[in-house]
Amino acid sequence: MSTVLEFWPLFVAAGAIMTTFVGALWAVGKVLIKQVMARLDERFQAMEAARIEASRHWDNKFAALEQAASDNEQEWRRVERDVLTLKADLPLHYVRREDYVRNQTVIEAKIDGLAIRLENAFLKGTHDG
Repeated sequence: MSTVLEFWPLFVAAGAIMTTFVGALWAVGKVLIKQVMARLDERFQAMEAARIEASRHWDNKFAALEQAASDNEQEWRRVERDVLTLKADLPLHYVRREDYVRNQTVIEAKIDGLAIRLENAFLKGTHDG
């Protein structure tokens, strides 16, 4: 009696087992990749939402700064207008010390000249009579 072992059924069985194992690995790999992709999509959506919120936040901040700058610009224009008005009105309401002294000296000189004329007139009047 002789036993004949044929390796074909063994190879076929081993091939079937290997194919099933590779197929199972392939399916598990696909499921894992699908889960990873779903998780990445969730993270990207969360990051996009955070980016949009941050963008909204900074847009509001910059709008507030632009409004403040506009308000400051209007305030500076008002201050500049007030300063120009003051510069225009200042010569009408303010006399410098040197100008006052000069005018006072001229007035006193005229009064002194008038006093001398009056004194001379009184002296001539007292000598004539």
